[in-house]
Amino acid sequence: MELQVGDRLVRVSNPDRIYFAEGNATKLDLARYYMSVGDGIVRALRDRPCMLHRFPTGVEGEKVHQKRIPKGAPDWVETVEIYFPRFGRTADELCVTELASVIWAVQMSTVEFHPWNSRRVDVEKPDEWRIDIDPMPRCPVERVKHVALVAREVLNELGATGFIKTSGGDGLHIYVRIPPRWGFGELRRAALAFAQEVERRAPDDATTVWWRKDRDPEKVFVDFNQNARDHTIACAYSVRGVSSGRVSTPIAWEELESVDPSEFTISTVPDRFAKLGDLHAGIDDTSFDITPLTEWADRDGLDAPK
Repeated sequence: MELQVGDRLVRVSNPDRIYFAEGNATKLDLARYYMSVGDGIVRALRDRPCMLHRFPTGVEGEKVHQKRIPKGAPDWVETVEIYFPRFGRTADELCVTELASVIWAVQMSTVEFHPWNSRRVDVEKPDEWRIDIDPMPRCPVERVKHVALVAREVLNELGATGFIKTSGGDGLHIYVRIPPRWGFGELRRAALAFAQEVERRAPDDATTVWWRKDRDPEKVFVDFNQNARDHTIACAYSVRGVSSGRVSTPIAWEELESVDPSEFTISTVPDRFAKLGDLHAGIDDTSFDITPLTEWADRDGLDAPK
């Protein structure tokens, strides 16, 4: 079948294929979900290199991590060339500029969208600082929320505006816009300095221990590594590759204590979006100079582990 997406007609093959076991949600349901949150998903992806997590037979089947844009893309789908020093190769990654590109990616079996935290104008200079509140296996949800609130406390003291969302799993993500003046290495050092301050204020709940095997399984890892080059996480409004069709969903800080992330799915988020709009709509109107954090990193002699 064909879907009208803005000025484009986008073909969707196998629209009735079941992608999510819970609720028997189909490939067409997935496409319609992304159309319902169009402004939000495009804002989260606009002009960013994007890795695609594709599930050709649904989320119970094989997952394909796709850096290079799949073959057969229409000429209106835009890309950005990325160089990967580790392999000495380049790849043309999807670079979303309109909703039709998102729906075309769904046609190519994409469920999850994982953009870089830099834009194609200069892919080596990130403009988004990501704070990943990542719970260990036995960490209670109340602890995750508490650590997020401690992170917000530090952000407020720094004069930074943090935009929070669920991860689509058990964690939380906080995004902060920054000027694209620093490289990934410097941002990562700054993110580590911030994470260690959160850990200092909540030592019983948060950890920055690098190796997973050495972490307390009941604590929250304040993950600074999401700011490394070519490290990506699911963006706002991205569906996750789980049978329930969970969505990484922007929330208001005021609803954090009562929110249940499992309630945000491709079935429920469209109504929420229609009612509340995009809670990250103002993110590009904010900017935070990370110099205080780089000074913390210099003061403490920090060098983020690789």
